[in-house]
Amino acid sequence: MKSYLLFTDTGPIVILTSYDSIRDPELVSRLETKSVKKFAAYELPLSLVKERYETHFDMVRNNPEETDELRILEYDGERAFKMFSFDELGPPIYHEPKNRVA
Repeated sequence: MKSYLLFTDTGPIVILTSYDSIRDPELVSRLETKSVKKFAAYELPLSLVKERYETHFDMVRNNPEETDELRILEYDGERAFKMFSFDELGPPIYHEPKNRVA
């Protein structure tokens, strides 16, 4: 399981995923179904995410209505942004669709 802070056009979100990389085409496709098409992603240490979110992490992680391929841990952009310092973020990973519409 990996965790990422994504900066999207609607604000930051925190996700959990079983994919090895945020660049995996299947994960990108799953994000697109949630209207996340362009983003800057930063990997977060999973232990840090567990520590910060505590029981909410366990609730999301064990929710039978979602799959391990993609679980949204935090939709509140302001809270997601404040939850982690820049020093805790991994290097940025950028993604945008090849066929951008202006």
